[in-house]
Amino acid sequence: MLDSKKKIFLDIYTLSETIRLIQSEGKKVVFTNGCFDIIHVGHVTYLEEAKNEGDFLVVGINTDSSVRNLKGPNRPINHQSARLQVMAALESVDALILFEEDTPLNLIKEIKPDILVKGGDYPISEIVGADFVLMHGGKVKTLSLIPNYSTTGIEQKLKNQS
Repeated sequence: MLDSKKKIFLDIYTLSETIRLIQSEGKKVVFTNGCFDIIHVGHVTYLEEAKNEGDFLVVGINTDSSVRNLKGPNRPINHQSARLQVMAALESVDALILFEEDTPLNLIKEIKPDILVKGGDYPISEIVGADFVLMHGGKVKTLSLIPNYSTTGIEQKLKNQS
């Protein structure tokens, strides 16, 4: 396992080289993505289950501007460097990279993961990059979510207590 600071990749080319080396050893690379704004038990469980699908878990993290585009002007709550640092501390996560776009499609095309994972709230037909991964012989999986755990739900609960 990599030390937490070494888990954070600053450019896609270095990450791609690392992934090719891992895949050349016959290991399976799993990819997932998200904002991961306020880490909660649902995230931790999801990431552990994603890691169990293969040997090396890569997580794409939306940049702050991407999160704002997706979630609105009051998000993210935690800035991208903080989110990366927290995610890097998780044992299940092997590599992290930021992406600026609203979707990770370009990242998926560059990384070429063996397995693409998303939460069960996404039908496979709507998972960004699913067609690409399947076309290249990979698998696409959805994982069950723990009910009543979401960053939006936590945010609402905090607002209601104010």
